[in-house]
Amino acid sequence: MLREFCAEKLVGVAEALRAGAQRIELCDDLSVGGVSPTDEVIAQAVELVHGLGGTVMVMVRPHGGDFAYSDAELAEMERVIGVARTAGADGIVFGCTRDGALDVWATQRLVACGAGLDMTFHMAFDEIDREAQPQVLSTLAGYGISRVLTHGGSLDVPIEQCLPWLRELVHAAEGRIGIMPGGGITWRNAEHIYDELGVAEVHGTKIVQL
Repeated sequence: MLREFCAEKLVGVAEALRAGAQRIELCDDLSVGGVSPTDEVIAQAVELVHGLGGTVMVMVRPHGGDFAYSDAELAEMERVIGVARTAGADGIVFGCTRDGALDVWATQRLVACGAGLDMTFHMAFDEIDREAQPQVLSTLAGYGISRVLTHGGSLDVPIEQCLPWLRELVHAAEGRIGIMPGGGITWRNAEHIYDELGVAEVHGTKIVQL
């Protein structure tokens, strides 16, 4: 089981890796669900994480709130992807939705910019209408996205209550794209969630005991 530690800037990063996390999702401002870190933090994180034998995924999100972006915001997201690539980051994390659906054009634009990097579609996925989610998984797999980070429902609902739908998503993914559960997963329940779903990766801010 791979444990991905969700970090705000560099806080707790070294400690998490030493405690068993193998991958870092690097963000700023987790109070709004995470936004893009600064260029300086990206460079510092890559050096730190690689030095400790881990990998780093850079959040690409210009603002909190929804996941619909203007042309100017998409251009800024492309700039951050370029910074992450130049710094030697292993991958990027993003998600684009609009009116309960995948924003296909914006997603394709960022996928093209991120070609060659590992790519995660983040919890914006949970904003997509549930009946459309299985088909969206197929679409994202076709784009070469490695995994979807999902809670399987509203973050107001404990992850344990979301397991039935998460199982449906794992089945729909058919091994073409990873399902990485997150939101309420800690070092205490990570093994249980892993066993229940048969996934390869779990995600959280408390995914290891610090």
